Amino acid sequence: MTARRPLSDDDLQAYVDGRLDAARRAEVDAYLESDAEAARRIAGQIADRDDLRARLASVAAEPIPARLSIAHLRSERRGFAGQRFGAVAAALACLLIGGAGGWLASERWHRAPTVVAAAPVADAAMVAWRTYAVEVAHPVEVSADQEAHLVQWLSRRLGRKLTAPKLDALGLKLIGGRLLPATNGPAAQFMYEDAQGRRVTVYVRPGGDAEPSAFRFERTGELAAFSWIDAQLSYAVVAQTDRDHLLGIARAIYQQYEAL
Repeated sequence: MTARRPLSDDDLQAYVDGRLDAARRAEVDAYLESDAEAARRIAGQIADRDDLRARLASVAAEPIPARLSIAHLRSERRGFAGQRFGAVAAALACLLIGGAGGWLASERWHRAPTVVAAAPVADAAMVAWRTYAVEVAHPVEVSADQEAHLVQWLSRRLGRKLTAPKLDALGLKLIGGRLLPATNGPAAQFMYEDAQGRRVTVYVRPGGDAEPSAFRFERTGELAAFSWIDAQLSYAVVAQTDRDHLLGIARAIYQQYEAL
């Protein structure tokens, strides 16, 4: 009898994406029936997936561009075939010249390329929350009474149109924001506070895939974050709260940035 492979995060993600076979899906169903917290988390991810698919349905239904049609690609391939020999010859010549140049060059001119891996946006946003949300005297760099200036300044520095989301309907009042350093440039942080003095931050930085991503939930100790990517901007909302409450805030922020 073959032993069952333990469930992993990959299995749960495949379950959300609908990529499991029937047998493995049944195992995940059984697991979720026994773990209410995991079931709530997975149900939320499925809801986020369905919401994102609905928003992108019109894009998926668009016709394939003519430049990507099979006939056009075949035509380009025929034209390319006639140039292949010349391209190969040129490449060989460059290789020979480059090899000779490399042999003659002193090793002190050689430097290995630096590869910088961007930190996940939620991690950076949580660090920023822990640094500034606990401040009493100086939690923000520019206060909410200068909101127009704050938004204009941060938009200019990030090179993208930003907004300070309106979260009053959720009981959150803007208290201000600041400019932060990030891996590949500046980031923006907007800070909010509820009637009990609990703070929520919205972190935005350039970078990320061209295609939007689903919401991703993370928790580190008492701190929770939802992050996502849209229009090559990375977002994260961070607070000391439960998942469902934070998801409502994240959705409100997402909708307001979509409307820009």
